[in-house]
Amino acid sequence: MKSRIFAFALAFAGSVFLSSMAGFSLRAAEGGHGHGHSNVGKPGEATDVTRTIEIVMRDNSYEPNEVSIKEGETVHFIVKNVGEFVHEFNIGTKEMHLAHQPEMMQMMEQGVLEVDRINWDAAKGMHGSKGMHHGAGHGMGMHDEPNSVLLEPGKSGEIIWTFPDHADLEFACNVPGHYDAGMHGPIKLTH
Repeated sequence: MKSRIFAFALAFAGSVFLSSMAGFSLRAAEGGHGHGHSNVGKPGEATDVTRTIEIVMRDNSYEPNEVSIKEGETVHFIVKNVGEFVHEFNIGTKEMHLAHQPEMMQMMEQGVLEVDRINWDAAKGMHGSKGMHHGAGHGMGMHDEPNSVLLEPGKSGEIIWTFPDHADLEFACNVPGHYDAGMHGPIKLTH
């Protein structure tokens, strides 16, 4: 079953990759995943957290499938992957997600991102590769942005995020094929 789903994801992701390349330059314009840019928010401080939201990632869905957050609110997300595949929880605009998908495809092509695990040895080989993140988070030298967690099945992660006053945001999984299979949801900002 996993091999059929993986084959579908690869075939589907190939078409997603081509359509996503058009939006790739937007990532640079918006600051990647949102590092400190007010249009998507910024990393928050634990002392400013007003509430905690638990996000459960299943195979191609989130629970809850949308969240409402007050403008300017700092939220502590606890993210759990209860599915059988690797999934991502990423906060950004739709355009940012589309721009991030080629990087995720590159991770898959390089053997870093497998269907049900992250290949840490391959990740070390990608450290410093062109187009990859160069931070030290998660011990793999890439995919270490403060608005995103990439989790293997059975793993958990956390994000503390301060939201902007006005934005059209969503959370999404950009593992090839997952976004297009419906693994994204709106973040509704309220006054």
